[in-house]
Amino acid sequence: MFQGGCRAMSKGVSVGTVVASFLEACDVRTAFGVISIHNMPILDAIGSRNRLRFVPTRGEAGAVNMADAYARVSGRLGVAITSTGTAAGNAAGALVEAQTAGTPLLHITGQIDSPHLDRGKGFIHEARDQLTMLKAVSKAAFRISSAEAACSTLRRAAKIALTAPTGPVSIEIPIDIQGALAVGSVDLVPDLVDIQEPAEGALDRLAEELGGARRPLLWLGGGARGAAAAVARLVEIGFGVVTSTQGRGILPETDPMSLGAFTMHRPVEDFYQTCDAVLVVGSHLRSNETLKYGLKLPRPLYQVDVEPGAKDRAYPCDAFLQGDAHLVLSGLADRLEGRINVDPGFAADLSAARGAAENMVEAGLGPYVRIADGIRAAAGHDTIWVRDVTILNSSWGNRAPSLTDPRHGVHAVGGGIGQGLPMAIGASLAAEGQPTLALLGDGGLQLCLGELATAVQEQIDLVIVVMNSRGYGVIKNIQDAHFGGRHYYTDLLTPDFSQICHAIGMKHDRLESLERVEESLGGALNSKGPRMVEIDMAAIGDFAQPFAGPAVRIAERVGV
Repeated sequence: MFQGGCRAMSKGVSVGTVVASFLEACDVRTAFGVISIHNMPILDAIGSRNRLRFVPTRGEAGAVNMADAYARVSGRLGVAITSTGTAAGNAAGALVEAQTAGTPLLHITGQIDSPHLDRGKGFIHEARDQLTMLKAVSKAAFRISSAEAACSTLRRAAKIALTAPTGPVSIEIPIDIQGALAVGSVDLVPDLVDIQEPAEGALDRLAEELGGARRPLLWLGGGARGAAAAVARLVEIGFGVVTSTQGRGILPETDPMSLGAFTMHRPVEDFYQTCDAVLVVGSHLRSNETLKYGLKLPRPLYQVDVEPGAKDRAYPCDAFLQGDAHLVLSGLADRLEGRINVDPGFAADLSAARGAAENMVEAGLGPYVRIADGIRAAAGHDTIWVRDVTILNSSWGNRAPSLTDPRHGVHAVGGGIGQGLPMAIGASLAAEGQPTLALLGDGGLQLCLGELATAVQEQIDLVIVVMNSRGYGVIKNIQDAHFGGRHYYTDLLTPDFSQICHAIGMKHDRLESLERVEESLGGALNSKGPRMVEIDMAAIGDFAQPFAGPAVRIAERVGV
């Protein structure tokens, strides 16, 4: 993780230079943000040193979303740099997403001059109690109040961001401190990250519990993304795997023992009842993936997490083990190898459940199965797959096509719309040559339309597929199902995306029929630079089965 940059600096450099140099020491290669009078010393140092790439975004929310996705795909620390006050507030929603996803990220924001700070004088860019706001939307938040404290605070913030459960950390630096000179030598060596070691006795007991299972299942969440090698060992021993959307690809979804993220479809839930143990690792068991906690999971249910507060958080567990996912699963594999006598019909039953769930999803797509097949054929297994909240993703894209690596999938874990485009830009920059495809809705795209210009300016290699229904399709379906079909506030004046693309120099193709789907998507993925493929949903027609929001038990899984 920490390989780049110098390790120490002499006195006489500005805190802005210390910040830039520390990011280099953390092997940060790309940062995102908006330049302002209250962050210029930092950005001047980044530009002068010219050792990491800075991407000027059109908004602070986009900057944090880009840094978030960049971290998820690259495995490096994400970095977003904003100004203070309104600008820091603009970043708040994107920080909520990074916190929900557990993304290791530094949000470095300016602050007004120290002599005027916290005095309510109406200083330009001042925000009352900004630090408290940042603490609410970050894993932690700090203020650097002196040049002497700069490097130690940066080291502490990076360590907290990277220590599981990982998350975004905000640091505000008053503008006068940014320009102040550091005193004495500055130690830029990042602190080592603490790893939660599981107790050996607890591992022994859990292995003893699992040793008698004949149909054991792993439920993997985002907290298990670093445990792929250990998961593969347990699968070899005989475990089946199902994942949350955030845990996709930890076991390649092409593996015959993978249920993928088909967590709550009726055939899969029925299959759960044939399992005699489930081990939940690094997962919140979120409401939208468990029928609002009504999904019937196997028993006994064991839980592994680095956070002690995760115990019994969504489902009561029969045993809880605190520890790093990779260390716990490796320890279990050591103890269980040769001990589990797996039911010979387990693998076939798992495969049948997944196949039935896939068929249910595809049956609900109607004409859009052709779009899904076109994306799957064009993208292949090496494409970075970025998804916003839109009907085709909620019903299909968040579960298929198959992911073979946990870093190949990026989506809005918190369910917020409008984050897909900036996430796709960050993901593409982290992909380093791998193709990147973003599947977005027209409503979400309009929330961050300006970031199209960022994609063109930076010449991002990115295919943007826009499902254009000229409104909020999911909300309309919910209104049809629960509000008597009264469609209030869901129709949008949608711009002509072809003209917008032409104005900024982005390639554009509109599909009003299904005849050119494969040709258009394949051509886009084989081109360079950003390009948009727009799907005219009004011309193509309706889904076979309306998607009306996350499924719940009372709805008998219609639409899942």
